[in-house]
Amino acid sequence: MSEVYEDLLVERSGPVGWIRINRPDRRNALRPQTLAEICRAVDGLSADPAVRAMVLAGEGKHFSAGAEFSFLEGLKTTPAPQVKSDIYAHFQGAARRLHHCPKPTIAAVSGAAITVACELALTCDFRLVAPTAEFHESWIKLGLIPPLGGLFLLPRLVGAGRAAEIVLAGRPIGAEEAVRIGLASELVDADRLHERTQAFAAQLAALPPLAYAAAKEGLRRGAESSMEKEWATNVLAQAMLLGTQDFAEGLAAVVEKRPGVFVGA
Repeated sequence: MSEVYEDLLVERSGPVGWIRINRPDRRNALRPQTLAEICRAVDGLSADPAVRAMVLAGEGKHFSAGAEFSFLEGLKTTPAPQVKSDIYAHFQGAARRLHHCPKPTIAAVSGAAITVACELALTCDFRLVAPTAEFHESWIKLGLIPPLGGLFLLPRLVGAGRAAEIVLAGRPIGAEEAVRIGLASELVDADRLHERTQAFAAQLAALPPLAYAAAKEGLRRGAESSMEKEWATNVLAQAMLLGTQDFAEGLAAVVEKRPGVFVGA
């Protein structure tokens, strides 16, 4: 990648773009600069036609211990308008980019995924976890609320009751439970997390990108919509997809009993 990053490692492995939070000596704690760099990295990988899926991960033992405490200390004297315009523009900006990214997104989580980090993982399409993974939406213990999507996403992933335990009681969720309740997609041995995530991302990258983007957008929109609106919108989207090269290739691949080769056109 041509971009220069201080807090991240960003690279491409085949069709998969990797974004790694690279502050292991601080348990990958997040500061505004880190989130601004994640915004740039997601934008860059989204615009790169060679990248067909992306992974968010952390270097070292932890995904991320959440916001850096020195940064949180400074927020006590930061005026509210500045918090909204200067700081959460990057924090919410990163969450928005991951949530709306048309390409497959995966969070590869080992160790702690606390507050901001937990929220970023939730905005990805899938979460693959090592046995050490632990999700903490522990904002309530700081006198705060999850501001980056958790209040919306958690009830839809794990149900209202469990979401209340996670958010209102600040209960941490370990790897096995995360998979059992639908918070995570798959439990992977720690020494295989990178390999398995790369393979799963490559599998998603081989899917028809236009159909994936349309289906992902429909799932996101459907959580806030009505059945009537979705019938109307999805029929239009399907009509457009039926005219693509990818549909013709997918149909041929099924008939010929071979893998499809999709180009996003």
